[in-house]
Order: sequence, then C-alpha cells, then structure tokens
Amino acid sequence: MPPTLASLAQHSALKLTVRAGEDQLERPVRWAHVSELADPVPYLEGGELLLVTAITLPVDDREAMRRYVRRLSGAGVVGLGFGVGVHHEDVPEALLAAAREADFPLLAVPRRTPFLAISKAVSAAIAADQYRAVTAGFEAQRELTRAALAEGPGAVVAKLAGYVDGWAALYDASGAVVTASPGWAARRAAKLAVEVERMRERAAPAGAVVADTGTGDDRVEIQSLGTGRRVRGALAVGTGAPLGTAERYAVHSAVALLTLATERSRSLQRAEQRLGAAVLRMLLAGAPEHARSVAGELYGTLLDAPFRLLVVEPADGRGAAVGELVETLETAASRAGEPVLVVAEPTDAPEGAEGGGDVGRLVVLAVDGGAVLAACRAAYTGREVEDTDGPALFAGLSSPAGPAQAAGAQQQAEQALSVARRRGRALVEHGELAADSVLPLLADDAVRAFADGLLRPLYEHDATGRGDLVASLRAWLSRHGQWDAAAADLGVHRHTLRYRMRRVEEILGRSLDDPDVRMELWLALKTTAGPAPR
Repeated sequence: MPPTLASLAQHSALKLTVRAGEDQLERPVRWAHVSELADPVPYLEGGELLLVTAITLPVDDREAMRRYVRRLSGAGVVGLGFGVGVHHEDVPEALLAAAREADFPLLAVPRRTPFLAISKAVSAAIAADQYRAVTAGFEAQRELTRAALAEGPGAVVAKLAGYVDGWAALYDASGAVVTASPGWAARRAAKLAVEVERMRERAAPAGAVVADTGTGDDRVEIQSLGTGRRVRGALAVGTGAPLGTAERYAVHSAVALLTLATERSRSLQRAEQRLGAAVLRMLLAGAPEHARSVAGELYGTLLDAPFRLLVVEPADGRGAAVGELVETLETAASRAGEPVLVVAEPTDAPEGAEGGGDVGRLVVLAVDGGAVLAACRAAYTGREVEDTDGPALFAGLSSPAGPAQAAGAQQQAEQALSVARRRGRALVEHGELAADSVLPLLADDAVRAFADGLLRPLYEHDATGRGDLVASLRAWLSRHGQWDAAAADLGVHRHTLRYRMRRVEEILGRSLDDPDVRMELWLALKTTAGPAPR
C-alpha cells in the first residue's frame, strides 16, 4: 500500500496533528510538495500533500480561503500540511473553517518538524511500497512460470485470477473462450466476444480497457497475444478496481508466458503440417496403411473413413483469405474435439513482406458430416453474400470416401474446384455435379466457339431460305433418330426429313450414323441459342 494521510499522521517522528477532514485520511499520498503560491494548482498533478506556511495567503479572508481550499480539492490535492509557529502560531481560523466546511484534510505541522522530513517520509514509504510490489511481481512471475511449465495455459489463467483478486480468461484466435477462472467467469468472459474481436484488427501486442461490460462493476483489461501481424489470442482480466503495480507485473508476466505458449503451439502446428503433408501424399499414392503408420494417433479415426477432401484456392491477390479460413476450420475442430488434416501451401512471397505468409492453396481432409465441414459451409455462405467483387476463395469438395479412395476424392475435389472457378461460386460440391446437368459445365468460350464452328454451315444454309436444317436436326436428334416421330414434330413428310438429314451430312461432311457425331451435334445445339453472327 502507498503512504496515506493516516500513516503520516501516525508517524511517531513527524508529530502531525489532524485538524480537519478526519474521515478522509485513507487517501493515498503520491508526493509531498511545498508551495507558497496563492494558486499552486497549475504546478500540481493530483495526489499531493501540499505543505505551506501561508506567507503569501490572505488567511484572514474567509471567502478567499474557501476558494483556495475548493481549488486544491478540485485539483486532486489529498490534503494540506500547515506549518505552525513560523508565520502563524496556529492554523488561521478562516483556513481551518474552510477546510472543515469542505471536509478537506488539514494537518498541523509543528515547527520542529521540517517539511523536508515529511517529504523524506513520503518518499521512503513510496519506495518501500514499490519494492514490495516489485518483489510480489517477481514472486508472481515465478509462480506463473512454474504453472506454465507444469500444467499449461489453464493453470496460468487460474493463478493470475488469484493474484488480481478477480477473474481471468484466455481466448483463442477466433475470440472463443479457451479457459476461464474461476469457473463462473466463463459466461462473463463470453460476453466480451465483440471487444476481443476488435483486438484482432490491431497488430499485437495491444491492450484495451472495458470500463462497463454490462455484467456488473468489473473493470476489464484485454491484452492481445502474439508477436506477428496476426493476433493469436487474447487475455482478459476483470477486477473491481484498477490494477496495482504488483497485479500489473503479474498480468504482464501472464501475457508473456501465454504468448510464448502460443508461439510454441505455432511451431508444433508447423511440424504437424509437414507431417500432415506426408500423410496426405501417402494416401493419394494409394498407401493408406503407410499413412496410418506414420500418423499414429495424431488424426484419431480420420483415416478410417468416411471423410471428404476439400481443395481451396484464393482469387487473385486475396491469399490472406485462405489463412483466415484455416483458422476457422482449426478452431471448429478444436471446439468439437474433431480430427482434421490441413495441408497449406504458402505463397512465394517471404513472410513479413507485402502479402508474405499468405496461403496459396489448401487441401483439407475432414470427417464427413462433422463440425469442420459445417464451419466450412457456413464460412462460404457468408462469403458469397458479402463478397460483392466476387468470391475471395474458390473451393471444391469431394463426395464421402475412404482411405483407399483418397486419390479419387482428390480428383473429385479438383473437378468441383474447376467448376467453382468457371461459375464464379465460392464452393461447389462434387455431389452437385452428379445430380446436375452436364450442360452448365460446357458454358465457357472454348465450347461455344466449337459449337459455333460446327453448326455455322447449317445456319448459313438456312439463312438462304433453302430449308430448315437446324430445326430438323434438333427434332431428329431429340427423337433418337425416329423418322416418323421427328417428321410429325416438324409437320413434314418423313421423306422430306430424310432428304434434309442427307443435306446435313453433305454440308458438314460427317455421318449421322456415328454416335460421336450425333453427341457432338446435340451438345452444340444445346450450347448455342441461335444463328451465329456473320
């Protein structure tokens, strides 16, 4: 505790006498300052015990003394020490009355007690308090370090809550509460999700104070965790009053320890990613048993099926969005206790450079019907609504598969990804392609150019008014080559239709008996909407 007016009044060597403000003596004293100015306020910071002998004060003017005391009180001065036996044998009546009226502490300082002795006593008490705070801080640091080494982040949070006589909570990169202490604090900490989310927008380390959380009288400090451009988590500390020096030492120590734990976790994650890449290569190479042997228990039952394979690529210049998706999927897996294999390929730019460290391509192996895939679909649903300039990410998702079908699942995911890019969609599932028509897959410039080139001679023939070959070909193909049915659709004789089909063969130089020719002509007719421009 810092020195207070009460501790100074009880100091046996100072011999101070309390003359006013007896119920305000617990005010902490930040410094003792001597000033005989009529208005010393511009030179004060607040928290001082002001020492005077009233050599220049109009001590007989009651109104002037009221203004003087009110101004000192308003400036945060904690009390007035009046030196008696120097210019005045006792505290002047007007000053004493003003102090009592304002309930402002006034201490009489005997002549044999120099002001310097009071300053030294205050300074010594402040130094002793700071020493105690530093010592307590170092002890807290040692205890927190032991907890971190022996039990991990949860123990650090629990120890910290005890030191600050309040509560503490640790958040992950997504803003979800990882652990809180005491147990009841988890619900309170969850209400700060919006404030924690704001911290993600600032480079680490950063801090913020939330004075009113809507959960009581807590004063909450939030500190971000991480050393890079991305925030890796946050620590919230709730107390009933501002943190003291010792408590702040403990908080800073906890932030450092939790940041180290976060960075260590990232190193382990990078090692796991390298292992995951090797396991994935084995699966795709048709060696699931080798993959299981290498993975051990790392991925639980993920490699025992059924799983789905997801391939993700960013739109041009938007590689950072893939990294954000990685965090979303890994957070979902962590919350659900679900295994997931994530293989991220970084861009060529070095980390720290503009765009450096972004993920260029992502392959994910996730449990079919699990939390990871649910989070993926939810993330993409939001992106398709929010991305007015087109999707930031394109992804293809395979159908459910087992270890032996991993290579096929990758092929399905790549096909779905290709369709997603062509259609400008964020996510396409392979199951959609099997249930959908093949025609939308042909809606690109190369296919349209092929159809235009194949059918142009027929359109040009029809444009001369010498027949209706295109409509006749469409009717004949739609009736699977049945002459009578197709002729009836056209309202012509079947011999007329036979003649027209011979003309089609002559103009195109292709035989309609060839099933490949019929298929190409049918797809060309479905791709083009009318005569090609001349």
